[in-house]
Amino acid sequence: MINSSSIIDGVLLTPLKVVNVPGGGVLHGMKSSDLGYMGFGEAYFSKVEPGAVKAWKRHHVMTLNLIVPVGSVHFVIYDEQQDSANFGKFQEVVLSEDNYCRLTIPPTMWVGFRGASKSTAILLNIADIEHSPDEVERKELNEIKYNWEVIK
Repeated sequence: MINSSSIIDGVLLTPLKVVNVPGGGVLHGMKSSDLGYMGFGEAYFSKVEPGAVKAWKRHHVMTLNLIVPVGSVHFVIYDEQQDSANFGKFQEVVLSEDNYCRLTIPPTMWVGFRGASKSTAILLNIADIEHSPDEVERKELNEIKYNWEVIK
């Protein structure tokens, strides 16, 4: 099941393949031939505790490729670009073991997320560039008007 409420230009949701083999499955992540692949800079994992909200962050250069192989995470993307057809719109996507997809978020989109499972979730980001504090911007949780309580 793909869970995506509205579509913002440039945001991709790509179903991923799970190969069931004896002893544990193989969960595909990304190939260089995949739509959304913009190069490789770094890959890192983040733990997301149940109910924890991590918001808001916007990269000016980095493309995010987010995968949740363990648990469930509710993502919210916000388009604040005034020249965009999607200005002021939100896109919500829940990634999980049951909705195993890759969420590609282009630069300039605000993103936040909340742990949506009963145990710690694991989030993988396959980024096209190495992280640099000079290309990322942050806002406080209340600076973008979104009701995080509705996604408990």
